[in-house]
Amino acid sequence: MSYESYALSPIGHIVSPFKQKFAIPRQPNLADAEGEIFFNDDIYDASAFRGIDGYSHLWLLFVFHETLERGWKPLVKAPRLGGNATLGVFASRSTHRPNGIGMSVVKNQGLVVRNNRPVLKVSGVDLVTHTPIVDIKPYLPYADSINQATDSLAQYHNIPMRTVEFTPPVTKQLTAPDSPYPQQLKELIKSVLSQDPRPAYRQQNDDDPKVYKVKLYNADVSWQVRGKRVIVCDLSLCNE
Repeated sequence: MSYESYALSPIGHIVSPFKQKFAIPRQPNLADAEGEIFFNDDIYDASAFRGIDGYSHLWLLFVFHETLERGWKPLVKAPRLGGNATLGVFASRSTHRPNGIGMSVVKNQGLVVRNNRPVLKVSGVDLVTHTPIVDIKPYLPYADSINQATDSLAQYHNIPMRTVEFTPPVTKQLTAPDSPYPQQLKELIKSVLSQDPRPAYRQQNDDDPKVYKVKLYNADVSWQVRGKRVIVCDLSLCNE
């Protein structure tokens, strides 16, 4: 039996601190990253959001727009299994899916109106900026939280927690009265880098000479792992 094809159109897009896929938390709510959802011209009526303030958390359904062109794979590499072991795509949350749809549960920070247009503020996001949003649904604890749920790969889901330190020049850049960086950048850097976003096979290396870079908000952040600690060694403005 064949089924009809259905077209989905985004209702808007999210603006987040994450300019690239690298270093984005592997699941939502692992870092207190804030985001704002801006809606398309046909989603302009604030009454569509009536009652949304009654929910502390929301489901976001979105499109993995940066990987759609690569198509999907029946077997995908599982980063938590070291990057070489594979799982079936439907036993994973890989971006390489038949329909390229993802979902994240985020904290509802409220609806605001700017220029007569609704903007939804959320936090705990794990989406690269400008990700298309296709739907928003309320998170219902009585139905969505299942205490008896099991996960056979739970032993591989431990998130590294490293101490994050800043060199004196970087600290000065972040705290200067005329700093061009957002006030929340320092805490976001700590939250993201403490989870050691290096590939799983490198996370066992507690003294890694390689300098890694990640873009957060308007900053290029350079860092290394030294003596089990993450050292933020350089900071510069990046191109928007």
